[in-house]
Amino acid sequence: MFKKHNFELRIAGGAVRDLLLAKVPHDVDFATTATPQEMKTMFESEGIRMINMNGEKHGTITCRIHDAENFEVTTLRRDVVTDGRHAEVEFTSDWAVDAERRDLTINSMFLGFDGTIYDFFNGNEDLQKQRICFVGDANKRIQEDFLRILRYFRFYGRVVQHPGQHERETLNAIQRNVHGLADISGERIWVEVKKILVGRHAAHLVRLMMELGLYPHIGFPANSDLMEFDRVCENCSNLNPQPLTLLSALMRHEEEIYQLHKRLKLSNDELHLGLFIVKHRHDDFSNGAFEHCQDILCDTPGGATKVKEQLCELLKYTGQESELGRLTAYELPKMPVNGHTLMQMGVAKGKPLGRALDLCRRKFKESRFTLTEKELLEFIKDKK
Repeated sequence: MFKKHNFELRIAGGAVRDLLLAKVPHDVDFATTATPQEMKTMFESEGIRMINMNGEKHGTITCRIHDAENFEVTTLRRDVVTDGRHAEVEFTSDWAVDAERRDLTINSMFLGFDGTIYDFFNGNEDLQKQRICFVGDANKRIQEDFLRILRYFRFYGRVVQHPGQHERETLNAIQRNVHGLADISGERIWVEVKKILVGRHAAHLVRLMMELGLYPHIGFPANSDLMEFDRVCENCSNLNPQPLTLLSALMRHEEEIYQLHKRLKLSNDELHLGLFIVKHRHDDFSNGAFEHCQDILCDTPGGATKVKEQLCELLKYTGQESELGRLTAYELPKMPVNGHTLMQMGVAKGKPLGRALDLCRRKFKESRFTLTEKELLEFIKDKK
């Protein structure tokens, strides 16, 4: 379609990088010499539906082909004004100019539909040699968008096989500009930090981020427990933990989880997971980790599903791989006695009923969840 209307169209950025790494891209973005208005005119003439026009001022038109898939196509552009977070752009037809405004060399390539790679800044060579470099001047690229500091660490974990292979000049540029992260929204920072945590070399990268002074600007405590973080990363290396499971290891007490939440705007589930892990990570597991998890589940009536998810993350945190499999497949037996049953036998509402339920729950746990309704009711009768 673009060729028919005399416009150039190429695959851009991350998809090219992934294809060169022999990976299937998660998303495929396109770049074109057509302006947004020219794309709109072309799509209308071809009967192509367009959706979500919010990106038009930045040059992006989203079209839906055959009601099957959405494609984002962006006009080549240059940054006219940047403030470290946002950019004002103007459109261009120069592919090299568009490549120059991108963050890292490995993300600055284009791919023609005939298989030609358009690589203006040696991105393919850097990819093959596992180097993460900013396009052109690192200091300038970072100051255009300070979030690129975190993108550097994220892509280091994705592309480089071994830790510690950083260019000193790049690290110096990052260190000079870490203050700029203070003005980036917590939500944007958290998106990048999550990907760093679950990528390769998380222990090395987080330690380096601390050394370079990122921590006060991204919500990490100054006295982060890096030894605990190293240990937990090792425990979780093959267990696919949630990002907050790993990040909790840096926090020495619950207040630091709340401070992290204040900066990064965690979801409620993430906040509660962090608090849960900090509260329970030093529990006494001497009687068996699985049995301890059973007890916590029993003590959480009504919230067992969410707590089970948190317990699975706790077992990853503590490296209890064998118990994790047991817990994942486990369903806690339902206590055969409830409040209605107890009231029928004469237990009064309010505090007496609450005490009776607690006693039943404790006795049910002590029996390892084997007591019947009759046995529990007999037990309560003896306590009246």
